[in-house]
Amino acid sequence: MLVAVLLPFIIAMIIPFLSKWKHTIHTGYFVTIVPVIVFIYFARYLGHGFEPVSREYAWIPSLDMNILFYLDGLSLLFVLLISGIGALVAFYSIYYLHKSEQLGHFYVYFLIFMGSMLGVVLSDNVFVLYTFWEFTSLSSFLLIGYWNYKKESRYGALKSMLITVFGGLSLLGALVFMTVLTNTTSIQEMINQQQLILNSDFFPLILCLLLLGAFTKSAQFPFHIWLPDAMEAPTPVSAYLHSATMVKAGIYLVARYSPMLSSNDWFFIIVSTMGIITLCWGSYMAVRQTDLKAILAFSTISQLGMIMAMLGFGTKVAVFAAVFHILNHATFKGSLFMVAGIVDHEAGTRDIRKLGGLMTFLPITATLAVFASFSMAGVPLPFLNGFYSKELFFDAAIHLEVTKEGFIGLLRTILPYLAVFGSIFTFVYSMYFFFGTFRGTAKIDQLPKKPHEAPIGMLISPLILVLGVVIIGLFPHLVNEPFIAHAASAVKGVEIEKHIKFWHGITTPLIMSLAVLVFGTILALSRKIWQPVYNFVPGVLSMNKFYDGTVDRLEIYSEKVTKGYMNGSLSRYVRLILAAIIVITFAFMAITGGFSVDTDHLSRVSLPAVFVAIMMVIAAVGTIITNNRITAILILGVVGYGLSMLFVLFRAPDLALTQLIIETVTVALFLLVFYHLPKLRTKNETASTRTLNLVISIGFGALMTMIAISSHSSKWFDSISSYFIEKSHSLGGGDNVVNVILVDFRGLDTLFEIVVLGIAAMAIFGLVRLRNRKEED
Repeated sequence: MLVAVLLPFIIAMIIPFLSKWKHTIHTGYFVTIVPVIVFIYFARYLGHGFEPVSREYAWIPSLDMNILFYLDGLSLLFVLLISGIGALVAFYSIYYLHKSEQLGHFYVYFLIFMGSMLGVVLSDNVFVLYTFWEFTSLSSFLLIGYWNYKKESRYGALKSMLITVFGGLSLLGALVFMTVLTNTTSIQEMINQQQLILNSDFFPLILCLLLLGAFTKSAQFPFHIWLPDAMEAPTPVSAYLHSATMVKAGIYLVARYSPMLSSNDWFFIIVSTMGIITLCWGSYMAVRQTDLKAILAFSTISQLGMIMAMLGFGTKVAVFAAVFHILNHATFKGSLFMVAGIVDHEAGTRDIRKLGGLMTFLPITATLAVFASFSMAGVPLPFLNGFYSKELFFDAAIHLEVTKEGFIGLLRTILPYLAVFGSIFTFVYSMYFFFGTFRGTAKIDQLPKKPHEAPIGMLISPLILVLGVVIIGLFPHLVNEPFIAHAASAVKGVEIEKHIKFWHGITTPLIMSLAVLVFGTILALSRKIWQPVYNFVPGVLSMNKFYDGTVDRLEIYSEKVTKGYMNGSLSRYVRLILAAIIVITFAFMAITGGFSVDTDHLSRVSLPAVFVAIMMVIAAVGTIITNNRITAILILGVVGYGLSMLFVLFRAPDLALTQLIIETVTVALFLLVFYHLPKLRTKNETASTRTLNLVISIGFGALMTMIAISSHSSKWFDSISSYFIEKSHSLGGGDNVVNVILVDFRGLDTLFEIVVLGIAAMAIFGLVRLRNRKEED
């Protein structure tokens, strides 16, 4: 299982070497193999007798941070969607993206995102989940901004990053709270201790932080604004991220924690309310759009709201319907995004005002679109899978297992009506998408190029998805018992068996579906008549304006604050940094009782040690007053070598050896770059500046002295030095304690220090090359 998750990352590292042959063989062919392998690996778990599978791999055992993967019905559903849709999208991109594009970049981002999503849905360790969660935000940022030469792409990528990372930080807060309360990092163990969390005083905060992370990721109102702007990404990205995977990460998070949280009334209130509002608002705003992908973006928002609302309902029917619709939505929405990409690719525009009558020119694409859009609309036909989950949604909305009193009772009363309202506009935007694009009079003269049917390779992926729509509609039992029922049971925490069939008789959900069909048809036919309503609702109000205003004001205020202290003077920056350290550290020591002096167990100070210390002081002062660079370097070396002698005198030979090596390397490095060092000269500074420098230098020296004294005098906890001395040989395999600490006990920290230095070196190298190139020009 670990190999399946890491495979996309491994291939991503190989892709840059393969892209050199992209003009011979499209890179997408190599990439398509990866999700196919992952899909085949996990597909073997399908079946009636499926049982959850757990795999644990050691990572940081001392911190209880092992990589723990947990495959149950819910994660299996998402894994198959991630890999299955990923394979189709990768194949579709072969024909959508020309070989002249930066294919190496695209497929590296694509594979990183795929691996990150697999990690999110399989991780049982909350911090491993969070790591993969943020990788999805980073990789989606790169994918959305793939065409970085477009201002709209950069804007959409930045907006998605700001909103989803903000939600990710909120999620991290919730995970930390739950880890501290339950003393475990395992999600399943947390669910087993649900009463401990539900009865905690921090539960309201945990619930808000967790749902904030989920709502931002799954584009719930009012955080939905990033999704339409993300449509500036290439269509394969839209089809993958925004129909089947990334936007459903928030759905997955709520579903995963539902066994723990769904028994709380506030979970029902918040999740159901936000879901139903998102459904209504997204479907209402979709009809206002003129860009095909914008229509689909708002339709995705509405569909995600519908799924979120059902998870909030929490009943067996609602949970089953939510899980079923996750699958259905991936099939018809993925195919519709690909259809929009074909129209854009073959007609040269996505503006629905210029489109129409394309069925004559793109007959196969139009046929695929009619099945997918009618399924999304929930048209009651037995070969459209969207109708089944839509009817289950209505059934769940009228059979809520909550009290009839107070606000919850009011919410229970209005939810069915809001469900119908949102579904009516879902029908309208579905018809708007299909008939506005493929029916009516063709406007060939308004198109950038004459449309024609897409190549067969571009049609294969949407064709497979539409076949999924039809097959699931005709034979729902093929997906029900093998994994839909298992997924619903994992969400609810109890066994769920639901028989899916088309005809249930004349029932209330059927009447609601027929009402949607009738009123939706009326509104679709009269759309141009009532279209001016958008001038009043939302009118000039817009969450985008609020976002843009907030970001702009933050930039303005940040610039003002920054200009208040950033004047280009390095000495001023150093003074500010040191002054802040002095004030904060002294304040902390004063509050915590750090000003304590204990002279017990101190080594005797010998005359040679005093002599060495005096020499170090003289050398330190000498570095300040000398104007010769060689002299300054050598005198600075005296300070370092003097410290090594002190270590020897106080019987710390390992520290002395380490200090000698560091000081030798430092002096040699200064001599190597001697030619590039600036000439030393006396600065003509004002008396006030010299006084301030003197105060800061004395204050910082006093601070370091007090920290050294306090570290010896303040015994807040047992010293760790004895542990290092005892375990240096047995655990680290060495007798030089300092080296063992650096290499073994602090190996991870040292590794990241090396990585930081390596990144800094590459940045400096890049700047030097850029400067040399400019000089040549």
